Amino acid sequence: MDPASLSELRALLGEGALLDDPAERLAYGYDNSRRQALPDAVALPTTREEVIALVRWARMRRVPLVARGRGTNTTGASVPVEGGVVVGFERMNRILGIRPGDRCAVVEPGLLNGDLQLALRPHGLFWPPDPTSAPYCSVGGNIACNAGGPRAVKYGATRDNVLALTAVAGNGELLRFGAATSKSSTGYDLSRLLIGSEGTLALIVEASLRLVPVAPQRRVLRALYRDVDAAAQAVSRLMAQPVTPSMLEFMDADCVRLARDLGGVPLPDAGALLMIEADGDAQSLDAAIAALREAASGNGCLEVRDAIDAAQSEALWAARKALSPALRSIASGKINEDVVVPVSRIPDLLRRVGDIAERHALRIVCFGHAGNGNLHVNILYDADDATQERRASDALAEVFAATLSLGGQLSGEHGIGLAKRDFMAQALEPPTLEAMRAIKRVFDPDGILNPGKILPAGG
Repeated sequence: MDPASLSELRALLGEGALLDDPAERLAYGYDNSRRQALPDAVALPTTREEVIALVRWARMRRVPLVARGRGTNTTGASVPVEGGVVVGFERMNRILGIRPGDRCAVVEPGLLNGDLQLALRPHGLFWPPDPTSAPYCSVGGNIACNAGGPRAVKYGATRDNVLALTAVAGNGELLRFGAATSKSSTGYDLSRLLIGSEGTLALIVEASLRLVPVAPQRRVLRALYRDVDAAAQAVSRLMAQPVTPSMLEFMDADCVRLARDLGGVPLPDAGALLMIEADGDAQSLDAAIAALREAASGNGCLEVRDAIDAAQSEALWAARKALSPALRSIASGKINEDVVVPVSRIPDLLRRVGDIAERHALRIVCFGHAGNGNLHVNILYDADDATQERRASDALAEVFAATLSLGGQLSGEHGIGLAKRDFMAQALEPPTLEAMRAIKRVFDPDGILNPGKILPAGG
């Protein structure tokens, strides 16, 4: 970026809020997808007025702007592939208000999910989105990618837990959507349109979040199965009966071994495992656990263990959350995709993934949020073997094709970013894609906000 442009930006943002040293820029050029690109500069605004001025400057200069939370996303969504300015929101991290009577918190986008949860604890409330990276991912990043997590099966993902947003569109205008009310029927629901848009439509500067009371108690069942098909059939039974689990997690045989060998959780060998949690008051929990136990039992079930002590329960959840990085101990190359299908089609998806693994002679490990039909399909390969890498790429395309054929979608919670952009034309019909491009033009007429993400080339 030329010196004149840098001087203009410094004047807009103030001293210390613009980074142009190559080493500093490098730190903002990657995310958890392991993709990387170097931005021309990094802006660190502290107020919405600075964000407005920044967007108006970028529009006048035709400079790309890429919003960034903490870079924990896995799809390349925050990688500045066309250069420009990365907008880091870590300095806009205030809690503007907690209103227990309204079950609402008003926050800035740079606030960490974990810090929000700590602040809510004295009020007996929590914000439901709980991705694995919750201690160090930002609320703005959660909103941008529509993050989920284990609790989504009962409490919903980010989109279900945002009441209102304030954002700066690509034309530099400040827009307000929604209200801090549990009911609203006033015009188009544009808040939900922004959630999951990965910073391609507007830069969020404030969010009003829906809060939920913390349940007094929770209990965990651990169910072991002969094979993944038996576990998948149990998931369908669990979600077909009236009691909604607060978490329902699936782990295949490889994950069970990792949880035991690397996580230190005492587990026997099994073809698959389900972690089933119920929460509520003491009077209702016994009946809920009994119903979930009955649904979890059946053909292929080896054991359903109730009343795991708190330490074992926490160890099992910790091992589940550590699975993704632990898989790198098995193979140097890993493709992790979070496909989602209707819950009733999970058995079909797991069978097809098994066939794909066998056909391509690759190890594919599966775990995830089974209660939502959201599975993390991990294709493992030797990163130094070009042939294996090609087979892994071919297997990924087949996993996506199988998912779509079963009525599913490319992503349940990670988003599209760069990683799945080229598959969007398979997932959506041309008129739908063109409608999305038209929305993009309305919010971002000059195409400066996170260009090259979500929508495939063309159109």
